[in-house]
Amino acid sequence: MIAVGVVFALVTGANDGGALIAPGLRIPGMPVAAGLGLLVAAVVAVPLLLTTAVAQTLAGSIVPADPAPLAIGFVVAIVVAGGLARRGLPTSLTLAVIGGVAGAGVGAGLSVEWPAVLRVLAIGVAAPVAGLLLALAGATAWRAVRGARYLATVRRTHVAAYLAQCLAYGANDGQKAFVLFIAASAAAGGDAAPRWWAYPVVGGLFAAGAVIGLPRVARTLGTGIISTRAPQAVTAEFASAAAVLGSAAAGAPVSMTQALTGGLLGAGVHDSYRRVRWRVVANLGLAWAVTLPAAFALAGAAALVVGATTP
Repeated sequence: MIAVGVVFALVTGANDGGALIAPGLRIPGMPVAAGLGLLVAAVVAVPLLLTTAVAQTLAGSIVPADPAPLAIGFVVAIVVAGGLARRGLPTSLTLAVIGGVAGAGVGAGLSVEWPAVLRVLAIGVAAPVAGLLLALAGATAWRAVRGARYLATVRRTHVAAYLAQCLAYGANDGQKAFVLFIAASAAAGGDAAPRWWAYPVVGGLFAAGAVIGLPRVARTLGTGIISTRAPQAVTAEFASAAAVLGSAAAGAPVSMTQALTGGLLGAGVHDSYRRVRWRVVANLGLAWAVTLPAAFALAGAAALVVGATTP
């Protein structure tokens, strides 16, 4: 489980880290290194100092706390996300993990908590919609600040929005990187919490993955959905942070990538629906739609194979 957790932390950085940094690349005032440092600090500090509620949900609320289905589910999530990444489509790792763990539980003959799965999925579907609606509402606020201090206002607001986004990610979506470390600790007879060394390991691997994935993800989320202008990036950051923090309060994992995509879409539609590259949006939607059933089917088959070959 620890070995799979190490790989998953790297994949999480490549898929999610670049997605969070990309929209703000065109806004001066925050170097990429500083943005990455703030994000990694939130990924480590929020679970360490505040809460691991979302990680606990993924570790024990979908299937009983059994190491095998969790490990199989996360391996399949890596495979599905990697396959979509090769096509330049950052998918929802949260959907991949939920589908993988639930599918592995069915394949292993375990009792799957379907109400918990449906609750998480309902909140996951609502997140990009909430991001879109919040972005539509927030985009009107920029009209009031246009003037001589416009650029300075954008820069300061971007810093605040990005910090809120990092906090939201650390409180919700980023915690999936700790799930297998929690499960490994519990399986070894310890507390259901990551060991102290898991935090720097996850932080370092997440940072490395973000550096690797940023160029690819920036093409899709940075400029792919819309030709992002500074106010639109800030609006999308605030909207996605609000949507994901709301889900974190409910202890439900939700994809920051989906919420941010909804925010960018809402900011673009507010200006003009013609500014939106609908083909890119459709491709992202297709990737999300495929992710969970593909992960469920592959994990279910893998669990059957493992069960048949294990004495």
